[in-house]
Amino acid sequence: MRIITGCARGAKLETLEGLDTRPTAERVKEAIFSMIQFELEGRAVLDLFAGSGQMGLEALSRGAEKATFVDSNPEAVKIVKQNAKHTGLFERSVVLNSDFRSYIRGNKGKAKYDIIFLDPPYEMKVLAETVQKLTEADMVRENGIIICESDDSAPIECEGYALRRHARYGRIYITVLEKKSGAADDAE
Repeated sequence: MRIITGCARGAKLETLEGLDTRPTAERVKEAIFSMIQFELEGRAVLDLFAGSGQMGLEALSRGAEKATFVDSNPEAVKIVKQNAKHTGLFERSVVLNSDFRSYIRGNKGKAKYDIIFLDPPYEMKVLAETVQKLTEADMVRENGIIICESDDSAPIECEGYALRRHARYGRIYITVLEKKSGAADDAE
């Protein structure tokens, strides 16, 4: 696993051993970043269910301003910090050990993001719930996007979001949701 392009291009990333963390496949990561390549510059990114942090770190390498990484596994948090330091992107990173519900609840009306990556363990089946909670907490900026990875062929849907894309990559499905203009008050 490596950073594909940008200022940290080619940097190898560590991941947790075992089956607890399933990194996004290189082919899928390349497809996702091809979809959003012109939307990264200067953006605030949330990598929820961060695992190794590869999605947020790729976004930083490609020009995102800052990234927040959240994972409930303390070992994953150590790996994210290690990877952020190794890539030289640690100064633009915030790495937190928290479960997704607590993080969202604690940030209601505070942090807002332009791009959110959601890749929870598939067996959790929490994507729809997570998108709904992010919306209720007003954490997605107007025209912001949520990128969901799952093994479910049905696209995630949420009121106030347009389905920008739903694509299959082998057994993996990527859903990209875009917050509609005026869907919620975006005052900061």
